[in-house]
Amino acid sequence: MEKLNYLIFIALAPVLVLFAFIAKKSEKISIENQEKSEWQLLFNGEDLSGWIPKIHHHPSGENYANTFRASAGILEVNYSDYETFDNRYGHLFYEKPFSSFHLTWEYRFTEEWLADAATYTYRNSGVMFHSQSPESILLEQDWPISVEYQMLAQEKEGVARPTGNMCSPGTDVVFEGKIDPRHCIESSSPTFKWDEWVRADLIVFGDSIVHHLVNGDTVLTYALPQIGGGVANRFDPDFKVDGKPLTSGYIGLQSEGQGVLFKEIKIRDLSK
Repeated sequence: MEKLNYLIFIALAPVLVLFAFIAKKSEKISIENQEKSEWQLLFNGEDLSGWIPKIHHHPSGENYANTFRASAGILEVNYSDYETFDNRYGHLFYEKPFSSFHLTWEYRFTEEWLADAATYTYRNSGVMFHSQSPESILLEQDWPISVEYQMLAQEKEGVARPTGNMCSPGTDVVFEGKIDPRHCIESSSPTFKWDEWVRADLIVFGDSIVHHLVNGDTVLTYALPQIGGGVANRFDPDFKVDGKPLTSGYIGLQSEGQGVLFKEIKIRDLSK
């Protein structure tokens, strides 16, 4: 009987493998379809619906000098209506917060840069996350308490300038096992020219692990984002509770005096 069962098993093995392959393939297709359906467009390609500007010196909701513009699938940071920059560091926030998510977008810089902006802002921008709400940012507060996916492009020929870095206005992160005192931590990405479209991905698991990706490659990983550190100025002191874990927050596109183009901004909620 044992020999007979063994022979039956041998005879059926190819069939069982085939069924397993079909089931696995169906499962993969189902997951892929589910993932496609889970993506949510944050930018509709036509206007700034769902987004809230907050620019230094100006109240939340005021899009000073039409800094943030939208048309033909592009969300643009533009300074053509500015006379001077005057430290008008700005951010365009999506209207709702997120905790665990996969955010993806494409960006490139423009030739526009305001000469009275700080020199470090040249070919420099970023996307903030786990940020305080735009309404809680004070009129004269420069940067939101948040974590930044920093975007850079080549400044000088032959000089490395990676993108996908981490910067931390009013926050701390754990890098390589300890809180890193640096305001910005460089990624391992290559350097890109200013007019080259780059795909950025940001994968965040609450106040746990954060991954930065550039053109599909993971270039930086860190953990435990929390309130702390310096750089942000003139904030509400009741909001800045050092050591408090950042479990969620708002996403904001940065304007620092350098023209930038964004497109294909979408998110997938990973909280489930």
